Amino acid sequence: MAAIGSFSLLRNCAVTTRAFSNVRVSPRATSSFNSIKFLNPHHSQRSLFCTNAIHDEEASAKAAAASADSGAPTIFDKIIAKEIPSSIVYEDEKVLAFRDINPQAPVHVLVIPKARDGLTTLGKAEARHGEVLGQLLYAARIVAEKEGILDGFRVVINNGPGACQSVYHLHLHVLGGRQMKWPPG
Repeated sequence: MAAIGSFSLLRNCAVTTRAFSNVRVSPRATSSFNSIKFLNPHHSQRSLFCTNAIHDEEASAKAAAASADSGAPTIFDKIIAKEIPSSIVYEDEKVLAFRDINPQAPVHVLVIPKARDGLTTLGKAEARHGEVLGQLLYAARIVAEKEGILDGFRVVINNGPGACQSVYHLHLHVLGGRQMKWPPG
């Protein structure tokens, strides 16, 4: 469970990175945070640690990739088996959708296939996976309707360490409930 908490902390920090464009450091700055002036009073001192957190998130994604094909159960396998509790939004015989424990939008739901069947990343999809890939997208639409965001939502798939994929069990992020920006990341 500590690994989940650390990952959540890293993702929270990544969201506040833009605060660095609003920081002014006194010419007489010391190692004290008191010499730092925030141009926007809503930013906090924790924003200062985000560059390291982003690097750590990238390092964590690379570490996760190293064991991606080990066949070991992922956290999602444990959620499917009901060994780890989750807030289920939608479920059928092939797909499970549940709320993300570290939401990046007012609505943030993960949609996963119940059987991994070699689908650790979208990059490993084969023609035989066509049906389940379609079911995942259709489930994303059902989730959007259930959550009241059918008029505006985003579906994201992180593929590999370069996209900071942290769980090697194919999953879709359904995000909505706020205005999405472009480009995304």
